[in-house]
Amino acid sequence: MRPLSTRTAGFTDSIIRRMTRISNRYGAINLSQGFPDFDPPQEITNRLAEIAPSGPHQYAITWGAQNFREALAKKQSRWTGLPIDANKNIVVTCGSTEAMMASMMTVVNPGDKVAVFSPFYENYTADTILTGAEPVYIPLVPPTFSFDANLIEDAFRLGAKALVLCNPSNPCGKVFTREELQQIADIVIRYDGYVITDEVYEHIVYAPHRHVYISTLPGMWERTISCSSLSKTYSITGWRLGYVIAPEPIIDRVKKVHDFLTVGAAAPLMEAATVGLCFPDSYYDELQAHYTSAMVCASSD
Repeated sequence: MRPLSTRTAGFTDSIIRRMTRISNRYGAINLSQGFPDFDPPQEITNRLAEIAPSGPHQYAITWGAQNFREALAKKQSRWTGLPIDANKNIVVTCGSTEAMMASMMTVVNPGDKVAVFSPFYENYTADTILTGAEPVYIPLVPPTFSFDANLIEDAFRLGAKALVLCNPSNPCGKVFTREELQQIADIVIRYDGYVITDEVYEHIVYAPHRHVYISTLPGMWERTISCSSLSKTYSITGWRLGYVIAPEPIIDRVKKVHDFLTVGAAAPLMEAATVGLCFPDSYYDELQAHYTSAMVCASSD
């Protein structure tokens, strides 16, 4: 038989999922896979129960149900201060994993380079390799996980087309400051590159840190592809509801890639989760307080 793909020959199974299986086998505390140990908001699960008999149960619009996108556009416009259009700037995906893959395939050509901060979430390297590109690693140096901006510039000088920015960062927890993001933005603009973000932890940030969306910096909206999901914010990691937010010319391409990757996200889950997207700001304050309290308790133990 002819050999299988050389592109995937070096892949292993997910280390995260492997460690979860080992932890389950031995009853260990699982620090590998990020999912809450508490239930989603009752308003969301109640809505799911309401629609179970009647639906929607068939395909939604490929790039996301209209009411879901409108609620998401309103929420993210409020948090970013950007005028996000539900019809022009959003694609709903099957989790942030697909959002990142669709974004990478939209931006990157085979042979390109992609800058990735290290340590990193394992999918970033896999996504880069699957697109035929080459990852270039930028170290985040403990204990503050600072970076050398010269290394970012070197990566772009050597041909990087995009940089993957996980903020807050998985796995090290770094929250990039506005000044650091401006350093990144200046380099990306200078070399006419792109930033593909993973902002799934945008609402789980411990004081005095504040999450800053790099897309809000001058000159960055048109070159930022923002990926995130509802998984952590609403404690629904199993629902696999993610999204991409970007300028219309980029989103038009993401829509096409997304259509051929997964067709669309689950219609009944989008309908139920729309309730969460309409929560007031107090929900996010309470979420942050809950995680802060848990962290303080764990530290004292």
